[in-house]
Amino acid sequence: VQLQASGGGLVQVGGSLRLSCAASTSTFSRDDMGWFRQAPGTEREFVAQITGSGGSTVYEDSVKGRFTISRDNAKNTVYLQMNSLKPEDTAVYYCVEDGSPSRLRSGGADYWGQGTEVTVSS
Repeated sequence: VQLQASGGGLVQVGGSLRLSCAASTSTFSRDDMGWFRQAPGTEREFVAQITGSGGSTVYEDSVKGRFTISRDNAKNTVYLQMNSLKPEDTAVYYCVEDGSPSRLRSGGADYWGQGTEVTVSS
């Protein structure tokens, strides 16, 4: 398994969760990492992305100011801190990795995790 996501669960509106994704790829520290999500009956959508150094991040508009992506290259792990959760954040969240930032952003990343489910109840 190249990417292993964890940390999902059931949380009330306004609550917080932190997702983690442990990578076993050999290029982790050089690659962009990101998170996508897919709600039932919808297409997979981009959530957030971070460069290999961690120096630059990009977020989907609906999560700006609420979600924070970060990484620890010493641990080969990327995180997604999710605060002020809303019912519309309910989805399966996937971590992704790719050496091409644009390919990752477009949904064509080389590596995908298995997904971790987040449910926000109101």
